[in-house]
Amino acid sequence: MTRADDLTAHPWFFCGIGGSGMLPLALILRGLGAEVAGSDRGHDQGRTPEKFAWLESLGFALFPQDGSGMTSAGQTLVASAAVEDTVPEVVRAGELGCPRMSRAELLAALFNAAPAGIAIGGTSGKSTVTGMTGWILTEAGRDPTIMNGAVMKNFVRPDAPFASARVGNGEVFVSEVDESDGSIALYHPKVAVLGNVSLDHKSMDELRQLFGDFVAVAEVAAVNLDDAETRALAARAKALVTFGITAPEAQIAAAEFVEGPTGLTATVLDRRNGTSHALALRVPGRHNLYNALAAIAAANACGVPVAEAVRALGSFKGLARRFDIVGTSPGGITVIDDFAHNPDKVSATLRTLKAHTGRVIAFFQPHGYGPLRQMGAELAEVFARLLGPDDMTILCDPVYHGGTVDRSEGSERIVRLIAQAGGEADYIPAREDCAGHIARIALPGDRIVVMGARDDTLTLFARDLLARLP
Repeated sequence: MTRADDLTAHPWFFCGIGGSGMLPLALILRGLGAEVAGSDRGHDQGRTPEKFAWLESLGFALFPQDGSGMTSAGQTLVASAAVEDTVPEVVRAGELGCPRMSRAELLAALFNAAPAGIAIGGTSGKSTVTGMTGWILTEAGRDPTIMNGAVMKNFVRPDAPFASARVGNGEVFVSEVDESDGSIALYHPKVAVLGNVSLDHKSMDELRQLFGDFVAVAEVAAVNLDDAETRALAARAKALVTFGITAPEAQIAAAEFVEGPTGLTATVLDRRNGTSHALALRVPGRHNLYNALAAIAAANACGVPVAEAVRALGSFKGLARRFDIVGTSPGGITVIDDFAHNPDKVSATLRTLKAHTGRVIAFFQPHGYGPLRQMGAELAEVFARLLGPDDMTILCDPVYHGGTVDRSEGSERIVRLIAQAGGEADYIPAREDCAGHIARIALPGDRIVVMGARDDTLTLFARDLLARLP
């Protein structure tokens, strides 16, 4: 097993340091005392300059993405699996003979070096469950280290505006773990959390194998019994803490669920001892009740009493870009910023919106041409089924920051499929043109949701859109 001291004994260079999966890792490494530098295409292009200015204020050395930051064979290059071999840092690292680690390999090394790792897995909700679990453990005095793919509002401060990580001195390391690249197999958790399994980046057979192995390797697994796929994998666990809303045998359950536009209440039941606890969440949607139960089960598997976990969640503020209400215009039009990008996440967001009256304008920026080919038909079906005849879906072109991906077919196919399924959708290639169109058609009482991933500027788009509205 790698020791944390081994990871801080030499300098690191992050290619794509501003990415949602890279930034928190860089923060954790630097918090442990390592020397960390990096580059980012977004930095070179002038995107989200405030983020990179903040990193420089913390002491990170930032370089253009031209290979100039790779200066010695002693540096370890961190680059995601998606980074192509032609990227200058990769070329220069090869010339110097620098070791290279993927983002997932480094995260697994940090995670496995901790005495008690809580790994949050599943197709959807991982970031929220990670944030909830981390907050519970923080409130319980466990001083955890937390690695998240999203900014956790509870940890945001003037000197930490992009708080997607927390470096603690306790034994617990909480992290979401990714199945899309198979790297979930690298982790050796004390507690494995599995909330749901559905089609995303891999086939269902591949997902069942990966998540089944994930559950089996942990000392304790916290598993959702309401999801047919996760329920089927529960038998592979060495020890179980189960949760659910409808499953009568779930150990940690919920009843008396009341959903509001911006939050929810429920009674959490611990069927192991017959106790009940009043839960009040500041985040809406049935999916967030599942997320809360998963976090309560995870923290409980690590020794936190259920009552204490429920109480802590009452002050959980949520995550940036997870049903994040940007604001309401003077004319009563609300803009919501959301990370939804696959069928399961889009479905959860739309269901939350449609639980209350008012027209929905759903703007969707796909997070890549490859993912759109993989899940486009399922996405189209979700938009067509969950939105009504008065609602509207608008798609722009997918995210593209360069590279050799096939761009021959994109969002226009999804709009065509939505129309074939009876839904209302428009394809407007340029995102800026979408903003003008939405501002023209929006009416008082509308809720506009901005959805997409892998693009920090979507938040700026949502704020600018709100400023345009009457």
